[in-house]
Amino acid sequence: MGYVQTVLGPVDPSEITRVMQHEHLNRYLPGPFPTGGAGDVRDQNIAMSVSAVGELPRLGFNTVVELSAYQGEERGGAALAEVSKKSGMHIVMGVSIYLETMSPQWARNASVQQMTERFVNDATVGVDGTDIKAGVFGEQATGLGSISAHEEKCLRAAARAAKATGRTLNTHTTHSTMALEQVEILLKEEGLDPERVIIGHMDITDDVDYVRAVLRTGVTVAFDTIGKQFWDFVLAPLPETAPEGEFTKRAYYRPDSGRLENLVTLVREGWTEKIVLSEDMTGRESYLNARTHGTLGLSYLGQEFVPMMVAAGISEEQVDQMLVTNPVRHLTID
Repeated sequence: MGYVQTVLGPVDPSEITRVMQHEHLNRYLPGPFPTGGAGDVRDQNIAMSVSAVGELPRLGFNTVVELSAYQGEERGGAALAEVSKKSGMHIVMGVSIYLETMSPQWARNASVQQMTERFVNDATVGVDGTDIKAGVFGEQATGLGSISAHEEKCLRAAARAAKATGRTLNTHTTHSTMALEQVEILLKEEGLDPERVIIGHMDITDDVDYVRAVLRTGVTVAFDTIGKQFWDFVLAPLPETAPEGEFTKRAYYRPDSGRLENLVTLVREGWTEKIVLSEDMTGRESYLNARTHGTLGLSYLGQEFVPMMVAAGISEEQVDQMLVTNPVRHLTID
């Protein structure tokens, strides 16, 4: 039957109910927590994470996949273990390197072989010098309409680590771009099984034909930014020194009605077994989306969006296929 690797150890897949497939429990406050730092910010973020998952059991969820990338030398696994113990939720931790502009220097300097070895160690030995193991890889990122040499290196390393450890690789596409290019690298060039690939953020595009093209390759796609309707378009951290005064900022709007329309279309066409769902909630988007992430938080998917799905003609069985069966299949390690 295999097992699901959580931050507290292996769990029988039969114990997993509904799954939030792509979340960031350590991104609710700025500060040292993402790199495992100690202090008030870390403690506050742990408390916020415990509170954030508090309503999920009522809605049938008992598992969160935490896909934050390395921001420094540490992944913050010990803090996630604290959240799991205090909340009673299963937490599956991913490891990855995010966009090149936000990558730590050690990752930029590493070769593809060194990155592969780091990822394999995270999954088989443990992160941050602990025995807390990664249960998946991701969200492994590529840029807006491009893949840098560094991002390609890390994508290949994650693919090789996934093959070596039997884990799924969950990617980040920036606004749904470069999905087919990711598939080309992962499947055709690196030989990763499409059953072990989730292409992320495919609900951001309004082009359902493009999503179909990705699905036809055999991979799973994630509608994983549900409730994230408004957000700032941030591709790189702000410079330490910048001229004072007005600056140009990009923003994006993707209504949940558009996500739902594409989702209903794909389900009717028979793609239910290749879709997973989540919110990708962080502190930044909670402030920008006061009605969804800001008010209902992680409960928005189960409390409001799932009833919208059912009202649109998606059956309860199809809902559970996307929230239980599909993610458990990807989380189970043979």
